[in-house]
Amino acid sequence: MNRYKPMPGKILFDRVRDRNTIIMAVNTRVTAGVARGIFRAAKAMDSAVIFELARSESNLRRGYTGLLPGDFAKNTMEAAHEIGFDAWVLHADHITIKEGSPEEMEDTKKLIDSQIESGFTSFAIDASHLFDFKGGNLREELALNIDATTEIAKHIEEKMDNSDYGLEVEVGEIGKEDSDGRVLTKPEEAVTFISALNENGVYPQVLAIANGSAHGNTYDIQGNLVEQVSIDIPQTMAVARALRDNKLNVRIAQHGITGTPRELISTKFPKGDIIKGNVGTFWQNLIFDIFKIYQSDLFERMRNWVLETYSEKAPGKSNKIIFGKFGKFAIKQFFDEIYGIDRDTINAIESMAYAEAMVFFRAFNSKGTASLVRGI
Repeated sequence: MNRYKPMPGKILFDRVRDRNTIIMAVNTRVTAGVARGIFRAAKAMDSAVIFELARSESNLRRGYTGLLPGDFAKNTMEAAHEIGFDAWVLHADHITIKEGSPEEMEDTKKLIDSQIESGFTSFAIDASHLFDFKGGNLREELALNIDATTEIAKHIEEKMDNSDYGLEVEVGEIGKEDSDGRVLTKPEEAVTFISALNENGVYPQVLAIANGSAHGNTYDIQGNLVEQVSIDIPQTMAVARALRDNKLNVRIAQHGITGTPRELISTKFPKGDIIKGNVGTFWQNLIFDIFKIYQSDLFERMRNWVLETYSEKAPGKSNKIIFGKFGKFAIKQFFDEIYGIDRDTINAIESMAYAEAMVFFRAFNSKGTASLVRGI
């Protein structure tokens, strides 16, 4: 199996930087069938790919997927071995720090130790919530984020066997809104943040920014899924240009792509400015749609549990919106049944994941990147 273990994230990010491509990062909250389908498509397209789960999805208390970091790593490595694919990265997404307290920082380090032991090769430190709006200048406003990110990055460096691990950091809280709408990361914020990290000896390859996207599904007031078209492309390009102009070897990670029309990704996304594109809830939606047909009784019980458990948290919202927003929490609740589905259901999931991944890889223009990151 070692031949198909994940490659170091830094190698992947360095080799695709400033090329006309984006590498898809998939949050496979349920690995049954999905991972195999995506790996099959990656092999067919000779496309590098990133598999990831966020701290909220998989942590030392299993998160809302019911998976420990070691479980997710094992399941994904097994799928890579079964398909025979080696140009992939195992990424710890959104290692979120919300308070920066000593207790939270220690818990974060314990989680990272488990991820490293499990074979993760890339890490995303998200301390974007730590922003002092009363700061006297931009450097002071970002100081809490800079300090927390530096401390965790130094811990990763100390624990990793080599220096080729991937590192993603975040400035600007994704999806945050104020009276003017969604908050956008300014070019000067990105430059100040990355420059300060470099001064501290921390050199990330990827920067997540707030550029108009939001995680998860987006709905209209009637509860119908709507396309995600709020990503501010000019702002994203301005941030990337500022990083280049200041000779900072960091490019953009685009979060919140679920619901984005793939023709928009194909024709409008600035490839090379954006080098990592996160697609998460999309795969959960795919599985739930298949469950409606292949596992209708299970799906109905999952749906009823979500509505009974979370309706009070979304007063006045339709059942569609409630399930769309909170359905992810049913994964852990029905974990044994989901991972006990029959072969026909798994085959359907794998086939659909394969087909959809092929379309994403084409939209991201990532064909041939597997050979590229291997150095062939």
